[in-house]
Amino acid sequence: MAPAQPRPQRRTRERAALRLLAAGLGLASSLALLGVIWPESDRAVREQGPPSAADLAELPSRSISVLVIGSDADQKGPANSDALLLVHVNPEGPLQLLNLPVETAVQLPGDKTPVALGSLYQRGGPALVAGTAAQLVGLPKGQPDRYLVLPRSALRALVDGIGRVELSPDRSMRYTDKTQNYNIQLDGGLQVMDGPQVEQLLRFRDEVNGEERRRDRQQMAVESVLRQMSQRQQIQQLPGLLALLQGEVDTNLTQGEALSLLAVALRPGEQMQFRTLPLRPPLKTNQRLRQLDARAQRPWPN
Repeated sequence: MAPAQPRPQRRTRERAALRLLAAGLGLASSLALLGVIWPESDRAVREQGPPSAADLAELPSRSISVLVIGSDADQKGPANSDALLLVHVNPEGPLQLLNLPVETAVQLPGDKTPVALGSLYQRGGPALVAGTAAQLVGLPKGQPDRYLVLPRSALRALVDGIGRVELSPDRSMRYTDKTQNYNIQLDGGLQVMDGPQVEQLLRFRDEVNGEERRRDRQQMAVESVLRQMSQRQQIQQLPGLLALLQGEVDTNLTQGEALSLLAVALRPGEQMQFRTLPLRPPLKTNQRLRQLDARAQRPWPN
């Protein structure tokens, strides 16, 4: 008797699973070979004269892509993501950041219904998020090159470590979550914020267009943090700060690699291009999942 043929649906799931596995293996193999991109720098040369971004480390020899996962948890470990960014660091061009909306609907092999992109970190860690992001954006094989998972505790430590940041919330924010014993109490307008206040700003979700407005605040916070980091007195403290944060974050970036990327991002006059992966307009108010706009041009990298 001839063996039974697999069902078309089963073959489709197997192919999708193989694609995700290949993406994860490609990511792992590229990480093993990436060390040659960061040559050993001359520390004696860097220690001469006033500190600047160029003194942090040698620049990478090519563009590097980093997936940044903002964890919706206070410590390292499985959790949903409330922010997802692809960062393209080019030693010969502008710094590019692509915001991946956490409400993007994605279909995983074996699932009957789509799930939110922001739920993948809890299900499969950085590898699953990276493989799915690569498919959504159309990244070359082996990218993103690196990942960084930033829990809320690391966000607070980062902001406090660089001496607070200047931000201008677009409105007053009031929110109380009794189950988590968490309160948001922020006034609108220009002000200097510490780590807990920046956390409140980024966690607040408006009732209407909540995710879109939260992404606007994420962009504002990223720009302010990088601007504060670029100050000469802060550049001198960055190696020590990164060493302290190493235990707070989950990443496959070494401290030297992180300093190399910051040396590019903090260059005087560095231009930043901030974009968002295009989604279809919501069909109804406060729609939880939104489909990727397949007709729009992928904005990564430009």
